[in-house]
Amino acid sequence: MNAKQTKITSTTPEPIININHFKMNFGNKTVIKDLSFDVYKGEVFGFLGSNGSGKTTTIRALLGIYKPTSGILNIGNKPFSIPSDIKLGYLPEERGFYRKETVIDVMTYFGQLKGLQKAEAKDRAETYLRRVKLIDMASVKIDKLSGGQQQKIQLGITIIDDPELLILDEPTKGFDPVNRRLLMDIIQEHNKAGATIMFITHQMEEVEQLCDRIILLKDGVARAYGTVKDVKREFNNLSLDDIFIKVYGDENEEIERNNNV
Repeated sequence: MNAKQTKITSTTPEPIININHFKMNFGNKTVIKDLSFDVYKGEVFGFLGSNGSGKTTTIRALLGIYKPTSGILNIGNKPFSIPSDIKLGYLPEERGFYRKETVIDVMTYFGQLKGLQKAEAKDRAETYLRRVKLIDMASVKIDKLSGGQQQKIQLGITIIDDPELLILDEPTKGFDPVNRRLLMDIIQEHNKAGATIMFITHQMEEVEQLCDRIILLKDGVARAYGTVKDVKREFNNLSLDDIFIKVYGDENEEIERNNNV
């Protein structure tokens, strides 16, 4: 894979996502306390944090699945709605398929839902399947695929209509190094073609390779935010792995102490 290149050249880049003073309560529990950040057009933005840090809550509020307790969450200068002025592809961590249908039928169907004509959707699906070495599985039912194969299909559905904004939640989870590299190459190609990518992962080497800027959440609060270089400088030039461990260290030590009681 080629080295990551920062694409942000303007001193006042235009945000495609703007989150401002976002707060989210579930009953008496505050999940997001006061969160503000932007994702700029054309960048790869790493949205990082441990499980339970508030990442999924933020994405669901951004997409209108949750109603925020307070604050502003905009995509393209306004709250997200369907139809949208922004062509968006969202890859959730959970898979959602018609499991008894064939791979090609499922991909073609979702391509049509995204506005493609049937022939074009099928052609794009076949092109993608060749790229990820699954063309021989085109007529196989989804429930006969391995978890990794299903993840490849889900990514293909997400990008089939060339979205201008991609929100990818753990897209390479569970992959071996060869397939992880293949999917990261595909993601990087879409970014180089102009797509903005919000990238959620626990793999810090992926962040190092792909991301222009990052935010690191803990307990619904941003503990780090900025370019990868600036965040490292703030933490005395530690690696991203070590920064993650440092931010979550007190919590892990507390868990260990409790387990030893």
